[in-house]
Amino acid sequence: MHRERLENALFRAGYLAILTFMLLPLAVVVVTSFAESGNLAFPPEHYSLVHYRTFVEETHWLLAFDNSLLVGVGTTIIATTLGVTAAFGHEIDDGRAGQVLAPLVLIPLLIPPIILGISMRVYFVRAGIGASYPSIILAHTLWATPLVYFVMRSVFSRFDWQLLDAAKDLGAGPIRSFVYAVLPNVKHGIFVGALLAFIISLQEFVMALFLSSRSTETIPVVAWTQIRQSLDPMVSVVSTFLIIISLIAIVIATIATNLDWLSKQLS
Repeated sequence: MHRERLENALFRAGYLAILTFMLLPLAVVVVTSFAESGNLAFPPEHYSLVHYRTFVEETHWLLAFDNSLLVGVGTTIIATTLGVTAAFGHEIDDGRAGQVLAPLVLIPLLIPPIILGISMRVYFVRAGIGASYPSIILAHTLWATPLVYFVMRSVFSRFDWQLLDAAKDLGAGPIRSFVYAVLPNVKHGIFVGALLAFIISLQEFVMALFLSSRSTETIPVVAWTQIRQSLDPMVSVVSTFLIIISLIAIVIATIATNLDWLSKQLS
């Protein structure tokens, strides 16, 4: 009994130590964003919100922020639609096509992003949509769709497919069957997959670097350009905003997937 408690305590201590080690760089980023000086140093000698005020007044950073949100939303919509429909189709017809689909979906994740970026740059230029929003959204969709697909495969594996059969037996068509029988039971999984696609798009850098122009640069691209010139606390400010957005997304996903638990706690 004592040995089991000791093992549990050591496991939790090790887990907490690893988690702390992984979160420390994020804490450094947040702290350096409040530095008063124009140099990136930790710990800062003096603290100030001057760089946050500069960020609000800097049109180039605000444009990059808007671009990241636009690309993220576009990627989320397309990747979620493709990932959900592909996973649903695989579950409905798990034949030879379905057996081939899963390995094919993995291919974009196995190819180095720099190769994808160069290849898609050449392809999109020939297609007439070189450095544009659609090209970045399509590139990010190529990465986000497999993740949504595998999330939904896991969700659909726990779905009771007799509900879909019952809906069809009652005369519902394919769309009505999905909306009324399937969607209410997998909506939390779809929401988590969509948030995952958004976060992937928000932080992706390499392909966005090859496919963006000055008017379509996302935050990671602008941050990389800024770092090449100087170590400016402005990069920490923007990174802090990205961290906050990611944390909000995680909290929303947690609440959305545990609504029953949350309602019990609030009642």
